[in-house]
This record gives sequence, C-alpha cells and structure tokens, in this order.
Amino acid sequence: MRHYPRNSPQAAARILAVTLLADGHVSQMEMDALDQFDAHAQLGISRQALHTVIRGVCEDMLSMSDLRWGDTCKVDQRTLGMLLNDIDDVTLRQKVLMLCLSVIEADTHVTEAESHMFEFVLSNWCELQPMTPMH
Repeated sequence: MRHYPRNSPQAAARILAVTLLADGHVSQMEMDALDQFDAHAQLGISRQALHTVIRGVCEDMLSMSDLRWGDTCKVDQRTLGMLLNDIDDVTLRQKVLMLCLSVIEADTHVTEAESHMFEFVLSNWCELQPMTPMH
C-alpha cells in the first residue's frame, strides 16, 4: 500500500476507499453517497484527490492479490490495522467512521464483508469503557 502522512486527508480517504471495496465492488449509490455527504470536503481534499486515492487503493489491492475475484478486494487484518494506525486524531476518526457508515448503508444492503470491515475499524479505534454501576 502507498504511504500517506499520519492524519492526512489521503490516509483518511484510504480507509474510506477500503470500506468502499470491502464487498468486492463499488456501486453507483456508494459513489453518490460520497458526493451527497461531501466526503472530500469533510476530509479536506478535492473531489478529484479523493477519487485519485480510491483509484490508488484499487491498484494497490490488485497488485497485492493473486487475482482470484473473491479475494481481490480484501485487505488482511494486519495491513488494515497499519492503515488504521495512520489516523490517531479523534475528530478525524469520527468523520471517517461516519463516512464509512454512510457508504456501507448507501446501497441499502450491508454485506458480511462490509459489516466485518466496520466492526474491525470500530474495535481498533474505539476503546470500550467499562460501565460503572449507578448508586
């Protein structure tokens, strides 16, 4: 995978791109959701720059796979963890999480792969705080 500076708009866009590709394809509804929610503006980059990052992620994933269709768009957990570590700004994480959720829900069908992807992002970025009993 290409390297982007920590907390950069491109590093954030890459997480969004991996989410877009989690189910093996990008639907027009998902791309429309990016525009509807002004994902590029929320991440602080141009629309063209966002599409360049998405295209770069596609190229990187194709070069990493053995070109079996079912595995082409999957990122292993170790690599995904490294990509997630490039974002440690809490506000940026929240934006990326909301954008990822918007993209996942855009086509009104949440696949198992999309669900696993989102759960993995949540488990890496959100530390669960123990509940304190009410007295």
